[in-house]
Amino acid sequence: MPDLSVRLRPFRGTDLEVLDRFATDPAFSEPFEWTGFRFSEGYRHRWEEDGFLEGDPHMLVVADDSDAALGWVMWRDAMLGGEEGVGGWLTGILLAPEHRGRGIGSIAQRLLAEHLFSTTTAHRISAYTEADNLPEQGSLEKAGFCREGVLRGAAFRGGDWRDLVVYSRVRGDA
Repeated sequence: MPDLSVRLRPFRGTDLEVLDRFATDPAFSEPFEWTGFRFSEGYRHRWEEDGFLEGDPHMLVVADDSDAALGWVMWRDAMLGGEEGVGGWLTGILLAPEHRGRGIGSIAQRLLAEHLFSTTTAHRISAYTEADNLPEQGSLEKAGFCREGVLRGAAFRGGDWRDLVVYSRVRGDA
């Protein structure tokens, strides 16, 4: 596999197309993330408001050498201990289908964890994925996340309740 150059950066106006695809095209996020059609202009309003950097969820573009938006990573306050801002983040990623299966997700999730540990006081970073999403589980493990367990019936998608697998990294993990 060739050496991949992946980086995270703030969204630009031209990157909103990837969010429009997510909001309007089920094939963009299936088989695991599609939860129905969304108002795509809502993403533009949010970007104009704070660039996806100030409020939950925070979002950054996953980009390659050409600087194209391949997808995005996100993080939101995990509310550990029942209080906002106490020690942890819940993270996620969605890559456009044409960019999956090449190791980009593992690199992007590792970069996000490193960014959050270096710029916030978070001690714990968590990620959830559907139990059937074996590629994402492998990606998280390659990114340094540890599998912790299963939340039974914790996510509703496609008319069914689905199990989620919980992963985490804590400050100091290799």
